[in-house]
Amino acid sequence: MSTSTEPRIFDFAGIGVGPFNLGLAALSEPVDGLDSVFLEQRESFDWHPGMMLEPAHLQVPFMADLVTLADPTSPYSFLNFLKQTGRLYRFYIRENFYPLRAEYNQYCQWVAGQLRSVRFSTAVRDITYDAGVYRLSVEGPEGPEVLLARRLVLGTGTSPYVPASCDGIVEAAANGGGLVLHNADYLSRKSELQAKRSITLVGSGQSAAEIYYELLQDMDTYGYQLNWVTRSGRFFPLEYTKLTLEMTSPEYVDYFHGLPQDQRDGLIKSQKNLYKGINSELIDSIYDLLYTKSLSGMVDTQILTHSSLTGAAWDQAASSHTLRLRHEEQGSDYVLDSEAVVLATGYTYREPEFLAGIQDRIARDAAGRFAVARNYGTGVEPGEIFVQNAELHTHGFVTPDLGMAAYRNSCILREITGCEVYPVERRIAFQQFGPPQPGPIAAPAPIHAAEVSA
Repeated sequence: MSTSTEPRIFDFAGIGVGPFNLGLAALSEPVDGLDSVFLEQRESFDWHPGMMLEPAHLQVPFMADLVTLADPTSPYSFLNFLKQTGRLYRFYIRENFYPLRAEYNQYCQWVAGQLRSVRFSTAVRDITYDAGVYRLSVEGPEGPEVLLARRLVLGTGTSPYVPASCDGIVEAAANGGGLVLHNADYLSRKSELQAKRSITLVGSGQSAAEIYYELLQDMDTYGYQLNWVTRSGRFFPLEYTKLTLEMTSPEYVDYFHGLPQDQRDGLIKSQKNLYKGINSELIDSIYDLLYTKSLSGMVDTQILTHSSLTGAAWDQAASSHTLRLRHEEQGSDYVLDSEAVVLATGYTYREPEFLAGIQDRIARDAAGRFAVARNYGTGVEPGEIFVQNAELHTHGFVTPDLGMAAYRNSCILREITGCEVYPVERRIAFQQFGPPQPGPIAAPAPIHAAEVSA
């Protein structure tokens, strides 16, 4: 701990305040003697504001909040938020475990507003390292500042992904030629979309389905033609059976992390329906709405599967985008014209530029990615740098899962403090993911900071 004559050195600095680092901040708050700071360049917490559709809800139960699965007694739980805001009985009567997405956002804002360690409107510009301390050059409301920390937790999150085939129309739209947007901006530009004569939605995940359903509801009012294009062979439902849910467990992370990297990469590609599928109720609602609308005649919509977007161009004369598509199963090419294009093409992790000054402190794999140890560390020295939601390639599809965030944060806090502040589960699944071991079944050994091999 620092004194009045010494510079303040934080035990760790969390960079980026999305749900994962916000949960870490909430779990860190009551820990005696732990001095932390969390930095976020946005003015306030706002989780995917472009997708706050009114009926949209989380795909995990309320217990997957910021803290409950680590500390059910925490004052920062979702249930306490409901109690303090006068909505607990309404939530109880609703008899639905899944919070609305807008409600979850309000909850996170409520938590963020109570945490002394969280600083908004503070951008990290550069980081250097000297004699066991990271120096963070930041720009905050009061101007430039240098903060010192012994460890870093990177939680800058993912960014909207735009396929290379769409680069041309995205650039044209930025210069006033047509309307192309990522679903991250959907709500703020919805009125622009609905003023067009045709809209094409690209993608097949939950966000794409939510947007298609909403635009389908309104198409008779606004008179646009609506297309939904996906390279997938079908619209996969999110797999949500209980034995599948057991894969969101410490044991499966142990198993996945122990596989060779090429095998892990192959598994990630084959497991997309475990975390990128569509809620089955929403799929049924889309079909029911199509059926209802068909009673009045053919619905002016196309749903096109097996179709990869290979290129796109803006036709100024026709005020339309020409999308070049390939039907992968039949190997045939075709084109589709559309005045507006919505890219529900997901998100990807991009390393922040401020890491340039500490590249020698970061462990890498053969592909140049973070070499993330089982304990979520990616520093060349144990227990110095941790990541949140940047370890899909090492820890598997549970990486972006809100339900595993409290577990990951408990592990990170154990590494930072050297003690198990919150009990860390070793074994929760009934099934075994690897071959059975001889002798009685034993709980996996605790994970320690020294275990940093990727």
